[in-house]
Amino acid sequence: MIKSHLRLRCALFSASMVIGFAGLAMAQPTPASDPTQVKGKVAQYLLTPRGDVDGMILTDGTEVCLPPHLSTQLVFAVRPGDAVTIQGVKTVANPVVTAVAITNDATGAAVDMRPPGSPQQLDDESRIKLQLHDPAGYLNGVLLEDGAIVRMPQLDADQDAAGLAVGQPLYVRGEGVSSPLGKVIAAREIGPAKNKLIEVDVSRFERWKNDLFGSGDAQRPIVAPPAPAAPKT
Repeated sequence: MIKSHLRLRCALFSASMVIGFAGLAMAQPTPASDPTQVKGKVAQYLLTPRGDVDGMILTDGTEVCLPPHLSTQLVFAVRPGDAVTIQGVKTVANPVVTAVAITNDATGAAVDMRPPGSPQQLDDESRIKLQLHDPAGYLNGVLLEDGAIVRMPQLDADQDAAGLAVGQPLYVRGEGVSSPLGKVIAAREIGPAKNKLIEVDVSRFERWKNDLFGSGDAQRPIVAPPAPAAPKT
């Protein structure tokens, strides 16, 4: 009787282990396929519990995933009802696409999937519409008539205040971002024309750029760990 009872317990334990491993196997994510292109129409956004947009559902049920830091760009470029083309990686079995690029088919607006802090080499030429300032009131850039924003180290902005007057022509070359939200350039060279450029001080520009874009080369202060608490007597 005891032996049969032990055999029954062993059989039940083995069965439960098989079921458990099967459940784990079913819970594993489906391997991804090769890069692919998907076309469809946006049904609605996907939201995180904080309210950030981290993807979309297409009308055919396809889930589109993207990093939440791109949520603002996405809602400016693509809205429910829009037809889109998505470059990404699709899972083998489930209709899930991890997006690399999303383009609005009607407007051509695209969402840049590169990680934050990856500036592009940009230039722009227009007239100055407005001077821009930091919270302390120091001149640190300008807004151009074409909508582009130009930023620069505060000292260079102050030294060139006359050349940055409203209505003056400006050509700028530097590093920045152009997205559905707008275009912004961290000025490396500025001047009234393409053939009359003045270079921003290189050493200060690099330090300032590191602060803006979070370069891994930036020197960060070393903070000493807190002293251990004195033992209680």
